[in-house]
Amino acid sequence: MLSEIGYLLRQDPEERFRAKAFAAASWSIAISKPDLDALHRTNQLTSIEGVGEGIAKVLAGLIETGASSYLDRLRTEMGQPARDDESDLDLSRYQGDVHSHTNWSDGKATMLQIAQGAQALGYRYLGVTDHSPRIKVVHGLDAERLLAQSREMAEVQAQVEDVTLLQGIEVDILEDGALDLPDAVLELLDVVIASPHVKLRQEAAAMTERMLRAVSNPHVDVVGHPTGRRPGAREGASYDFEAVFKEAARHNVALEIDCDPARMDLSPEMARLALECGCNFTLDADAHEPAELAYVPMAAWMARRAGIPEDRILNWRTLEDLTITLQRHG
Repeated sequence: MLSEIGYLLRQDPEERFRAKAFAAASWSIAISKPDLDALHRTNQLTSIEGVGEGIAKVLAGLIETGASSYLDRLRTEMGQPARDDESDLDLSRYQGDVHSHTNWSDGKATMLQIAQGAQALGYRYLGVTDHSPRIKVVHGLDAERLLAQSREMAEVQAQVEDVTLLQGIEVDILEDGALDLPDAVLELLDVVIASPHVKLRQEAAAMTERMLRAVSNPHVDVVGHPTGRRPGAREGASYDFEAVFKEAARHNVALEIDCDPARMDLSPEMARLALECGCNFTLDADAHEPAELAYVPMAAWMARRAGIPEDRILNWRTLEDLTITLQRHG
């Protein structure tokens, strides 16, 4: 609920600092998992990192009633009232994240560190999906560096036996819908996430063709943050969402709900449309360091509000079922 408040506040440019404060408080609670009832009884909610007097007041209301008049008001003001058909996702059954980054590209941690973070959370698998070469500033991986990364992955895997590492890539969707690495490379990977990163203001018809070509590629498993938006900072791409979502469903390509508070993409509204179009989903942190894996519980409300059941989200599948799904698609 704190995360949703932060998300809604981002829609107002004048509230961007308050939005970040609520998101930071949500993240702090997701990481530290404090005993909220005990802290509330002893008037110590402000001892939680990132929780000041104002957020503590909202948090106290949530603890006492399970609801928030502040959140209800924001939902009304933003035209997003509570829904009666929200799904009930059990995060204790979340099996693993398929979208993460290491210092092989723009991540802030080694592969071992982020793998240990996933292991500490009880994940059964983790997709290591560093960037492809297109965007030079993130030091993306070409075929040669992917091979070198695979050698390190074998070494790391021996140190984290409880979590299976999946080697993947977050490949750029180029302006014409082609991908930033050849098929001969992509077909060797466990998971391929294709994401729009640049030229997001491309004319809608051209953007539609671009996305249709991407989801039709037989090696694409997931479309990462499908609009490229950053609420309160950058509008996402505009295209024929229904046509692209239906094509993704036809090719068994999942759509991502990126849990990074700066992205939250797909939005609950777009995710609901994708559900109606027959799509499956992934719910991923897009983590660049171990602590950011906590983004998933911060943003699970998005999938709930979209009404997405667990059987339509790949992260709730066992490693065996996920592997079969990815192999069947590829």
